[in-house]
Amino acid sequence: MSDNGERAAFKARVDEVLLHFVEEEIDHLLAVDADLAAVADQLRIATSRGKRLRASFCYWGWRAAGQPDSDALVRAAAAMELVHAAAVVHDDLIDDSPLRHGLPTAHVALRTAVAASPRPSAAARSLAMLVGDLLMSLAGQLFTVCGLPAAYLSRARPLWAVLARELVAGECLEILRTGTRPDTAASLKVIRYKTAKYTVEHPLRIGGALGGASHDLREALSDYGVPLGEAFQLRDDLLGLFGDPCRTGKANADDIAAHRPTALLAQTWQEATATERAELGRLLGNGTPDEESLARVREIMHRTQAPARVEDMISGRVRAALDALEQTRLPADAARALSDLARAATVRLH
Repeated sequence: MSDNGERAAFKARVDEVLLHFVEEEIDHLLAVDADLAAVADQLRIATSRGKRLRASFCYWGWRAAGQPDSDALVRAAAAMELVHAAAVVHDDLIDDSPLRHGLPTAHVALRTAVAASPRPSAAARSLAMLVGDLLMSLAGQLFTVCGLPAAYLSRARPLWAVLARELVAGECLEILRTGTRPDTAASLKVIRYKTAKYTVEHPLRIGGALGGASHDLREALSDYGVPLGEAFQLRDDLLGLFGDPCRTGKANADDIAAHRPTALLAQTWQEATATERAELGRLLGNGTPDEESLARVREIMHRTQAPARVEDMISGRVRAALDALEQTRLPADAARALSDLARAATVRLH
């Protein structure tokens, strides 16, 4: 998987696994009652898109342990994408985000299904929460029935508890720190637990554990995975405000409207003048800003050189990840693939 063609081929394998598994589960769901069709649609939408990076990292954690290609492992790796789908539905709900991949988010789309409810918005949010819960449950189910021997699965099962705990911890920290005084260290801790670990480190370690990786190899996978995961989210923070919404598929005012604790905002605040901080204070968390206000936020960020410093943070973390990779004895194909994935995760426009 050292080039775009091989990554695309792997993505197609994961897509096929998810399509068949989710459609089978939807059949069971609709057998309960046809009125669940709107919920089924959101399961399809949540699982039909994505770069499949998390599955890729799980796969190459397995291969790094010296294991051969395996369809059963691809199914186990696909479970990582169901974790991601669950996290996205919950995150959009928590953040009240209107768009994802250019489409209405689950809690927005489901309003049509509950239009007759006395409180349609609240009812739609409740349905979206349950969609996310079901996706997380399906992740565990797919992992369990992937076809790998039970002894292999038992090696990785404890890591699932760590993944879930740290993912929830990160989401909780973001909620607790939203609207507070911007602080880079606090923002980086949110990034590490909310996104970095479940995007790169945990899939890698789960793949490695399935493959019987040694303690030293698992530690090396963490040394690569944590900084790379942080770089991945720092890139997302930049794209969230400076990216093209037509490419990202998300509104680019969300972080400002919600006053989220991003490292980009913290770096801006650190170097802003008192006047600029007062301006930011009036704009942050005060509803969706208009284009003029958004342009002013970007102007302050550029004046303080915050985007450039975040770019430096990304570059430094990618270097740290690649250095860890170079210091670890891995099969050549795994080393090449993980190096390629480091670039794919951080050099992107969406």
